[in-house]
Formats: sequence, structure tokens, C-alpha cells
Amino acid sequence: MMGCTPRLPLIAALLGIAFAAPVSAEDAYDPWPGLVQDIFSNRAMNDGSGVIAIEMPYRAEDAAIVPVTLRSKLSPGDARRIRSITLVIDRNPAPMAAKFELGADANVSEISTRVRVNNYTDVHAVAELSDGQLYVSKTYVKASGGCSAPAGKNAEEANNRLGQMRYRQFAREDAPASRIREAQIMIGHPNNSGLQMDQVTQLYIPAFFINQLKLTQDDSPVLSMEGGISISEDPNLRFTYVSNGAKRFRAEAKDTDGHVFRNEWDVEKSGT
Repeated sequence: MMGCTPRLPLIAALLGIAFAAPVSAEDAYDPWPGLVQDIFSNRAMNDGSGVIAIEMPYRAEDAAIVPVTLRSKLSPGDARRIRSITLVIDRNPAPMAAKFELGADANVSEISTRVRVNNYTDVHAVAELSDGQLYVSKTYVKASGGCSAPAGKNAEEANNRLGQMRYRQFAREDAPASRIREAQIMIGHPNNSGLQMDQVTQLYIPAFFINQLKLTQDDSPVLSMEGGISISEDPNLRFTYVSNGAKRFRAEAKDTDGHVFRNEWDVEKSGT
């Protein structure tokens, strides 16, 4: 019996392996290295913890409209600026959700929008700075089925609101001394992902979404977006920027069917 004693720990270990919860190949697979190659041509990724923050709920209430906020963490004394931010939802069918180009003189420091999340996934924010380097931060979101979730509006209602734009401006305690403004642009559009099914015909609805958005104060660039199927129905962006004294704020959007939508507003008024 004494000779059998050393085998007990080995037997216990084998039993532990046998009864452990199985790990699926999908859970074990990390798509991020491949996405770095496909989206960023394998460029070096630096730690972005001091450059860019990404905020999303850990567990989403609705996978079709998950809020996300991207925030600059550069210190005021840093001579660099963020040129662009790419939002990547790793396990979505089309992982690059959006790329935001920031106007050189607009000092955009925060961007919020809503996205679809199709699986439990890492979400990465990659900032390209004026030094030409890439900096990455990530978070994890528990959500599923967002890309195939039925539209919130029926086709007729969505069609009637197609391209309608609203502009809102929010009061800030530090304005007007700092000239910092906080604004929101909302666009009526179904932003169909191509993965949603028509409940009547049982056929897939073709992809149809806003793929370009450009925002300017007069003619000076503030923010532009290259969007994909992960941006939620009725896209909206809320953001901060620094006013250059312009009197008009302008928006131009294009969708995948070639429609062009334009509008402009008096920056001193918050309205539709």
C-alpha cells in the first residue's frame, strides 16, 4: 500500500482535468493578432493606458445599442495630439466598427456613440498620434446577437426618417471661457447590418448603412467617421470640441446606397 501513495496526487490531477469545464475552440481563439495584421498592417501597438480610454458596460442591456465612449487621456502639456481613433469589436462579423478622424484644430477629447455587439468580446480602441505611433486600450463586453437583432422601427417608418438630422448642444460650466463645446449629431437611418431577417419574407435584409460622416465648424474639420455595420440604428455621435468662433456647424453624411444628406445649424442655438 505504501508503494501506491505517490500515485494519489497524479490520479487527483487527472480527475480534475477530466471534470473541468471544457473550453471551446472559439473561446480559446484570440482574433486580435489577425486584426492587427488585417486592419493595421501589423504596425506596432503601444500601451494606450495613458493615451486613450474606452468605456463600455461589462454586461450590455441591449446588444443592438451598446454605449461606448472614447476619451483622450493625453495631459495638457503633451505636445502630441490624437489624429484618429479606430474602434474594433473583435468578434463582430465586420470587426472594424468605425474610424474617427479628428480635426487638427478642433481638440476633440471625447466621442460617444452606440454599437452592435454580436458575441462576448474584447473591444479595442486604437489611437494614432501625431508622432505616427499607435496606442491601444481595450475592454471586455458580454453581449450577443446585436448584429442580427431586428430593427427597432418598421421599414416604412425608417424610410420616412431617412437622412433626417438633429443637432443638440449642451451647456458646460466651463464655457464660454474655455470655448469648449459639447454637441450631438443624430441621423435617421436603419443602418441595416445585412444579418437581420425580414420577419415577413424570412429573407435577409441587405446591408444599408451610413459609411461616411463629416462634421465641420464653418469649413474647418471637427470630426469625421468611416462607419460600418456595427454602428447602431439611427447613428448618433456625442462629442466635445473647441470652438474656433464659427457661426455655423455643418454635417454631411453618405450611405452605402449613395444617398448624401446635408444640414447646418446656428452654433449658438441648440435645436433640430
